[in-house]
Amino acid sequence: MKNYDTLSEAVNDLVKRGYTTDFNIREDGECLVCSNNLTSLSPADFEIDEIYRFEGMTDPGDEMVLFAISSKDDTIKGIVVNAFGAYEDSAAARMVAHLRKHL
Repeated sequence: MKNYDTLSEAVNDLVKRGYTTDFNIREDGECLVCSNNLTSLSPADFEIDEIYRFEGMTDPGDEMVLFAISSKDDTIKGIVVNAFGAYEDSAAARMVAHLRKHL
């Protein structure tokens, strides 16, 4: 796994490596969705390839977590970026818990 200094550096490199789908956590926290092509993946449909965690430069509470994921059938590779810690919402917290179970 690589080491990145910033979130944008990590995202740019992952996109170059084929992680081109931008996923969001659905409001109910039950799956990942891509609004561009209406793709959705439940936790059983994908693998976590890499995880990166970033802290804010001036405020450690400004934490972000980046997941590089791929569908189990290898047809989709994408990223999920989410707040971590104080700013994480409950739906996102449920999906992150699902994501971590798959490690």
